[in-house]
Amino acid sequence: MTASDLRTITPRQLKAWIHDDAELALLDVREHGQYGENHLFFAVPLPYSTLELDAPRLVPNPRTRIALYGDADSIAAVQASARVLARLGYGDVHILQGGIEAWQQAGYATFAGVNLPSKTFGELAEHVYHTPHVSANELHAMLQDKSRKVVVLDGRPVSEYKKMNIPTAICCPNGELALRVGELVPDADTTIVINCAGRTRSIIGAQTLINLGIPNKVYALENGTQGWFLADYQLEHKSDRLYPQDIDAAALPALRERSAELAKKFSLESVGGEQVLAWLREDRGNVFVCDVRTAEEHRHDKLPALVQHTPGGQLIQATDQYIGVRKARIVLYDADGIRAPAVASWLKQLGWKVYLLPKLGPLADAPQPHVHRPALKHTQPLQAGALPNFLAGHPQALVLDARPSQEFRKERLARSTWVVRPTLLERAAGRAGQAIVLLGHDARKLELLAQDLEEAGHQDIHMAVMDGAAIKACGLPLASGAEALPDSACIDFLFFVHDRHDGNKAAARQYLEWETGLVPRLDEQERNTFSIGH
Repeated sequence: MTASDLRTITPRQLKAWIHDDAELALLDVREHGQYGENHLFFAVPLPYSTLELDAPRLVPNPRTRIALYGDADSIAAVQASARVLARLGYGDVHILQGGIEAWQQAGYATFAGVNLPSKTFGELAEHVYHTPHVSANELHAMLQDKSRKVVVLDGRPVSEYKKMNIPTAICCPNGELALRVGELVPDADTTIVINCAGRTRSIIGAQTLINLGIPNKVYALENGTQGWFLADYQLEHKSDRLYPQDIDAAALPALRERSAELAKKFSLESVGGEQVLAWLREDRGNVFVCDVRTAEEHRHDKLPALVQHTPGGQLIQATDQYIGVRKARIVLYDADGIRAPAVASWLKQLGWKVYLLPKLGPLADAPQPHVHRPALKHTQPLQAGALPNFLAGHPQALVLDARPSQEFRKERLARSTWVVRPTLLERAAGRAGQAIVLLGHDARKLELLAQDLEEAGHQDIHMAVMDGAAIKACGLPLASGAEALPDSACIDFLFFVHDRHDGNKAAARQYLEWETGLVPRLDEQERNTFSIGH
């Protein structure tokens, strides 16, 4: 497929597509750092560097209407992405003419940051629901008052919670609140404060409990751990106060009834596995079947690959990491009928068509989705221990380090060059006939790089799956420092207030100002996407 064969779409046409009734995958194929600095409001990040790996998950139906875009510096990556999608069987792919610059010139807004629809939705939800909140100073006073019963629940995933948390806080991700809050707060006289790192999950977590009708006083911590830090209070690190794994079986009927009332309030529909299979066989649209339970439960049940693990709180917070097609159907499974209704109630307000799946039924035997593995002819595996001898015998070999840029900066082989897929062929230019060594800790990403090199004519490629520890242990000369890779080259890394959790108060304030300033920047069509309170 040549450049002249690629179909294009104007900014005006794309704006109409975004807001019409048909499904659309609006894909930003630039790397994470480029996307996070400036992108369209409803764009889904699908970097060219992982395109074949993530496209089948984010856009499962090859008939999907797809719009790709990048910027003036990523034209080659956008065109390459269109060709890759065509090769994968996607038949309705269009490129935004003029990229993001043309979108802006047409008068449409662009945004920095990530998970834009979800974060904007959180701000709108707080306004519509008047979600009660407390400041860091107020929470500190509450915790110091020994006459008050207060429980702080951290609504983030365990991995985030362990990085930093409010003192005394217990980790209970938002998607687990409907099931586990009774085990954590056994009486109605205890005040509950929900926090996250910033604002969205504090608001959504607190309002989830209020919508469920629990009798306790419930508050969102204003500005989360960042607000606590900005008020000069200490955070804890590496805490292990986690939600209980076991639930009193006697409590389950009442919890199901409470969630059923929430489902009724938001007119949530239930479907069976037979209906979901029928939708899939129709092949007219995208259907995302999501297990909103914990990772442990998902692994234990060994569900078919069709059912992706999407922890409920994160599915609300970062929908675009799991669902790549606007106006698609989302089907939620939880096996207990308690958590999925709470998650679905928010997804519906976010504007999605969402359904509850009480039992998998025939979906348990659904076929496995296709997994892309390139057929490599000129690439050989290279064991970490063999790398020194190999390089000694190939002194002119080009060593390309495909680990994340910040890991490369921290420590690397002295003779290596950092690479990410959009820069690969430029790095390998003029090296025909020479050995090329690809380093990295993700074998599947390395295979994509090897695939591109083979297609460009290289025939002496060696793939060494190595992390930083293995690189250090191999005994070859090392280098460190950012001088070999300036910030502008780190297109995989989002510098946008990246150190707001690392003692930088200016970055924390900038982030919170960004978050609270999202709503005024929406146009009417974007605002009307949401149906909060309905």
